[in-house]
Amino acid sequence: MSFRVVRSSKFRHVYGQALKREQCYDNIRVSKSSWDSTFCAVNPKFLAIIVESAGGGAFIVLPHNKVGRIAADHALVGGHKGPVLDIAWCPHNDNVIASGSEDCVVKVWQIPDGGLSRTLTDPVVDLVYHQRRVGLVLWHPSALNVLLTAGSDNLIVIWNVGTGEVLVRMECHPDTIYSACWNWDGSQLVTTCKDKKIRILNPRSGEILNEAIAHEGSKATRAIFLRHGLIFTTGFNRSSERQYSLRAPDALGDPIVMVDLDTSNGVMFPLYDPDTNLIYLCGKGDSVIRYFEVTPEQPFVHYINQFQTPDSQRAVGMMPKRGCDVSTCEVARFYRLNNSGLCQVISMTVPRKSELFQEDLYPDTLSDEASISAEDWISGSDADPQLVSLKDRVFVEKGGYVSQAQSTTLTVTKKSNVLDKMPPRGPKSGGPPTSSSPPAGATTTTSNGSPAANGTSSPASQATSQQQAAPIVVNGASEKELTELRTKFEDEFRKLKAIIVKHENRIRSLEATVKAMADRGTTETDGTLLNTSTPSPTITAAGNQSATPQDDHHGGDGSSHYTNSNLAPDEV
Repeated sequence: MSFRVVRSSKFRHVYGQALKREQCYDNIRVSKSSWDSTFCAVNPKFLAIIVESAGGGAFIVLPHNKVGRIAADHALVGGHKGPVLDIAWCPHNDNVIASGSEDCVVKVWQIPDGGLSRTLTDPVVDLVYHQRRVGLVLWHPSALNVLLTAGSDNLIVIWNVGTGEVLVRMECHPDTIYSACWNWDGSQLVTTCKDKKIRILNPRSGEILNEAIAHEGSKATRAIFLRHGLIFTTGFNRSSERQYSLRAPDALGDPIVMVDLDTSNGVMFPLYDPDTNLIYLCGKGDSVIRYFEVTPEQPFVHYINQFQTPDSQRAVGMMPKRGCDVSTCEVARFYRLNNSGLCQVISMTVPRKSELFQEDLYPDTLSDEASISAEDWISGSDADPQLVSLKDRVFVEKGGYVSQAQSTTLTVTKKSNVLDKMPPRGPKSGGPPTSSSPPAGATTTTSNGSPAANGTSSPASQATSQQQAAPIVVNGASEKELTELRTKFEDEFRKLKAIIVKHENRIRSLEATVKAMADRGTTETDGTLLNTSTPSPTITAAGNQSATPQDDHHGGDGSSHYTNSNLAPDEV
């Protein structure tokens, strides 16, 4: 006699429940772009959705308490010249979001607390490097201000957003990059490409550590790193059936699990919760959200259940664990958009009778504080993300758990151009420079290692500067040269203004002359002057025939009409 043993798991009864319509977001014109992206990004403060916009690309940012029907003229974030393809919130600052677009530019935005009151068009920084559209933006999990971007130019670029400079440029993909994902501490990167291969990269050097065929189908594939190092992928087989697989990094070509799902055409986006090891599969155009649990037991990826809706989904976003309601045992929350413009909020809950904090459901989760700086990371340091307990944090209704630290403003300190560091020449000779200063907006470091603002220095550096008595130099130019350059520009602007005023006076004079001629109604035809406004003397023609005023043909305006026997009607 055989019997089936039910697997023991605290997430076996997770169920999804949609909030009421008045608690959702309606009248959102979600983007109609064919790019394979989730079109939605969520954090404990805001909900961001890529929308359809005329004259460029835009996305809408809504505070979580602004539910109901959204006005058609609601403020947008719209500074791109092409459709926006991907957006991502910074994990270390809930007010900062990055966006990639078809205009080949990546922009980083600062969203004020409370949302937007007017359309935002001025980003904090523009990251310009890609030559074709940028379809992927991804923040580093533990390093501050490190952003990864990938475009249709087959390049992966890693930026230091704090300075606006490129840290790493990787050119190891022969075709379009479909997806990218950091591992837990950000020391490795997994990517999928149109050439059907999955690659594990060293993000600092761009070296390919391992590569293999992911799925044999030609459609888009996705891959994510799990917390303990395994890789989960989704894709298609040769028969266009959707698949998912689980792989080990050192054996990419030999998947641990490969399972066929269905024959739908939509690309599946795996959304991962590292605290519970749950994976949610959301297919583009699907009406279901399937969720699985990854365990060390066979078959390793266990199907739990699915959430069914009557309409298909156009976009989907997942709330970080900091934004979930622990009082109702909510383990995940999704924001799902359909083609009718409704953003449906779906809560995934573990049924528990107790209202106390459930420590087994909520281990320490990802914090909003960075572990290392961008400089430390690019120099070779790695660090696990900072974790925080949800037990002692105050839950804000419809806003999740908000950090107790005050919101910080993203500041960008751009480094000077290399050409600006050229030594200045003296006023009469090309001798070597005597000193140089840091570029405007940059920071210097004192002898004890603390940063000093531009224009200030440590006591040791002050003593040195007094001994040298060096002239003031800004960006490679002396103060005298800057004064001369300013005077020259002022003279040129004055001359240009005089020329413009002269042309304006001439245009006005010509317009007045044309208007006066039109008022007199004068026209010159074959050397004969015909006046239709004032009487003129008798015009004597050949053959002693004269043209006299015809008093019985006065117009309504009191003007007299003249006839000339020598002129044909069409000539007159």
